[in-house]
Amino acid sequence: MANGKVVLLDSWPSAFGMRARIALAEKGVQYEYKEENLLHKSDLLLKSNPIHKKIPVLLHNGKPICESLNIVLYIDETWSDKYPLMPQDPYDRAQTRFWADYVD
Repeated sequence: MANGKVVLLDSWPSAFGMRARIALAEKGVQYEYKEENLLHKSDLLLKSNPIHKKIPVLLHNGKPICESLNIVLYIDETWSDKYPLMPQDPYDRAQTRFWADYVD
């Protein structure tokens, strides 16, 4: 499942997109970066995230994953053969999610 085409729809100054870019870099995942103009959103972005119509969106084999924390968790689970991004202990994971949400 980890194989396949990976595309990140993002905008350079986005802190939420940065979260996804860091996770991809930490896991060593090769991906195509597509810069979005948030004033003139691409058809691909609107199709990939039709509810919120916002970035970042990770496309893995054409399937969209939206929202930065969801993307990070997806990356961690999909490329699980590499160093884990989230703690193994459920309490520690909950604390990590809390602080990530707090930063948001």
